[in-house]
Amino acid sequence: MAKAGSAAHEGAERSRPASLDERRAYWLAWKHVEVRGRPAAYGEAGTGTPVVFLHGWGLDHRVYKRALARLAAAGVRVVAPALPGFGGTAALRERSWSLSGFADWLTEFLDAVGVSEPSLVVGHSFGGGVGIVFAHDHPARVRGLVLVNSIGASAWSGTRGAARRMAQRPLWDWGLHFPSDLWPLGQTRRVLPVILAEAVPNLVRDPRAFWRVAALARTAYLTGELEELKARRLPVVVLWGRQDRIITRDAFEEMCAVLGDPHSFTVEGSHAWLIADPDTFGEIMTNVVDIATRTSALGPAGAPVRELPTLSNRAARARPVPGQAAG
Repeated sequence: MAKAGSAAHEGAERSRPASLDERRAYWLAWKHVEVRGRPAAYGEAGTGTPVVFLHGWGLDHRVYKRALARLAAAGVRVVAPALPGFGGTAALRERSWSLSGFADWLTEFLDAVGVSEPSLVVGHSFGGGVGIVFAHDHPARVRGLVLVNSIGASAWSGTRGAARRMAQRPLWDWGLHFPSDLWPLGQTRRVLPVILAEAVPNLVRDPRAFWRVAALARTAYLTGELEELKARRLPVVVLWGRQDRIITRDAFEEMCAVLGDPHSFTVEGSHAWLIADPDTFGEIMTNVVDIATRTSALGPAGAPVRELPTLSNRAARARPVPGQAAG
């Protein structure tokens, strides 16, 4: 895989259209389709290799519109469904209420919107967990996987450095960190109105689905699925915001270890960094998409974790995480 800092910067012009007219060309169109005879909402933009984006808990596809426009500018067809229970998409029926149920629904959704070839699947937070299970259960539909601050690892460290499982994390601790991680203080004016505009309607529209998905996310131990993806040699990229206290560094490092040192990058930012900083997301994804579309894989695994520049210093070269050799 190309060097993180220089290659991502070289792709910046493609991920950030210069004029307003050019930017409008990559804005997502909001559409509806029926899946299993029930309504499903989604956004779509661009043409080319399909990239399926799966949103995080409590949100929906519209929150990510700026980041997804940057992704569409990379020369791909972005398809971003509102997962069941969010954004106007009907919730799963009781018998299907599991991550496997979400993955099965996604297969039928892709059939409904005419995506038949293998896709590059990008999942943020809860969407990453859905992406992992989708890749595991439906391997013919996935050409590569990008996990952004994703659930799936079990590790969480409490006070005094004691290793604990994610489900052991007290609910009050989730509540304490969740707001600040979704909208960090320096980005509140930019991020908070966008998130609240979607999270509150989702909660009001279907509060049961809202909280049941939270329980799924909190107890999602997907190390077995990740090990299987490693055995299949599925190309996987793992992205993580260094200030994330929802998906902790311990969880990020465990996920990378289970996958066998995949292409992994850390960036400045918290859990919702790609919403607050869509330009950085666009640059990273331009690099990933370039390689995914030029080859049948994303390249050999085993690359070191790299730290990417912040928005204000994007031209700087990537810095390896302390203790890891530069590649």
